[in-house]
Amino acid sequence: MTQSSSSKPTVEHPDGPAPSELQITDLTVGDGAEAVPGATVEVHYVGVEFDSGDEFDSSWNRGESIEFPLRGLIQGWQDGIPGMKVGGRRQLTIPPHLAYGQAGGGHRLSGKTLIFIIDLLAVR
Repeated sequence: MTQSSSSKPTVEHPDGPAPSELQITDLTVGDGAEAVPGATVEVHYVGVEFDSGDEFDSSWNRGESIEFPLRGLIQGWQDGIPGMKVGGRRQLTIPPHLAYGQAGGGHRLSGKTLIFIIDLLAVR
């Protein structure tokens, strides 16, 4: 599956049970600067719930990318973005313990396995 990183990606609904560990799939390999742990990254992303396929967040819908330090994000992003290069598009499937914790944790996404497709636009 190849998708242009200049348009909002669509997330294919997966078959089978949710994974218990982080799954990293490069959809497009970038050729720019490489993200390292603790870097500040600029990304476009879309997030969906694994079980329902419902979209819960998307920078594309807001019409602008977002920039933030990796260390302030959920563990699945901290573990899943390093090694990615600018210009790349990566899919992360993140189990609850690397996202918002187990069910009942107080966040609306607690207990859910999440799928993100992330376009890396810049590393600082």
